[in-house]
Amino acid sequence: MSFKNVLERGDEFLESYPRRNPIWRFLSYSTALLTFGVSKLLLFTCYNVKVNDFEKLEAALERSKNENRGLMTVMNHMSMVDDPLVWATLPYKLFTSLDNIRWSLGAHNICFQNKFLANFFSLGQVLSTERFGVGPFQGSIDASVRLLSPDDTLDLEWTPHSEDSRFPKKTGENYTPPIIRSKPSWVHVYPEGFVLQLYPPFENSMRYFKWGIARMILEATKPPIVVPIFATGFEKIASEAASDSMLRQILPRNFGSEINVTIGDSLDDNLIDEYRKEWRHLVEKYYDPKNPNDFSDELKYGEEAQNLRSRLAAELRSHVADIRNEVRKLPREDPRFKSPSWWKRFNTTEGKSDPDVKVVGENWAIRRMQKFLPSENEPKRKDN
Repeated sequence: MSFKNVLERGDEFLESYPRRNPIWRFLSYSTALLTFGVSKLLLFTCYNVKVNDFEKLEAALERSKNENRGLMTVMNHMSMVDDPLVWATLPYKLFTSLDNIRWSLGAHNICFQNKFLANFFSLGQVLSTERFGVGPFQGSIDASVRLLSPDDTLDLEWTPHSEDSRFPKKTGENYTPPIIRSKPSWVHVYPEGFVLQLYPPFENSMRYFKWGIARMILEATKPPIVVPIFATGFEKIASEAASDSMLRQILPRNFGSEINVTIGDSLDDNLIDEYRKEWRHLVEKYYDPKNPNDFSDELKYGEEAQNLRSRLAAELRSHVADIRNEVRKLPREDPRFKSPSWWKRFNTTEGKSDPDVKVVGENWAIRRMQKFLPSENEPKRKDN
């Protein structure tokens, strides 16, 4: 379940671009098709592409439409070209209309650093996401909750309503969605937040999953269908070892390498429902009677709420790891990598806490590497 104010903020975020405008929609679909076509030409000309269990994603997309539920796909983040190249591994029939194009989240300081890039990535249905100090309560996450909430299920069944609410129990009354769609949306997420490439014996491992993804699942007005994906090979196209030069990093390399995308089983609906029941219980326990349409501090920062988000994020990570370990049969991950506290210590010490773990190129999760941030001695931004 969600809060009225969350959905309103999600609408406002999406409305920052004219997404209902026919010209915008044409340009958006054209941008997606052009990117898809160029990526597909590169991959199938220069690399050995393997897609395993594609039918699982196809079935999930069909279920999403038939059951009027949003679709969320969750994938490890191996390189800066994971998106869009991962979609080029899939058949064209998935992308025959703008409604079929996935939404994704992209780093604000990279994908939205100037007006041209901001428009390009927005046309490609990428949502600007801020890192370092902003956390899971930000516009792109609210917008993702909104996208995963089908238009005809804006029923805030728990939240008290007012007569002038923008969100009536049934659509069609005084409400215009920020996007035009004929079926529920598809949101794709890289929950690690940063690319991770490690030297052997730790290659193809993952960071912990951040809590924003838990918000999307817990707060959508209907439980989304969640599909885990695990991919390898994109790190060979764009190695972080060349991160000292943007040109070197984006130029393809290691021609003939295998690109492997493996799609897992959708998470059990009962599992998702149990987590959502916990969330509803916390809302009933800790909502603010003076402001029932939004989070209370306890629901944002309280121990029980944070624990729930942490457990759900870890659950999602375990399903992606299962593909890595059980389907792909790769050497098992070091158990340290599951722990958010281990990664925090590793990042803040710049790797000195565990010198046996070596990052290829730079570890972008280190604050010092983010040149767009003020130094630790400067006043923090207001949104931190």
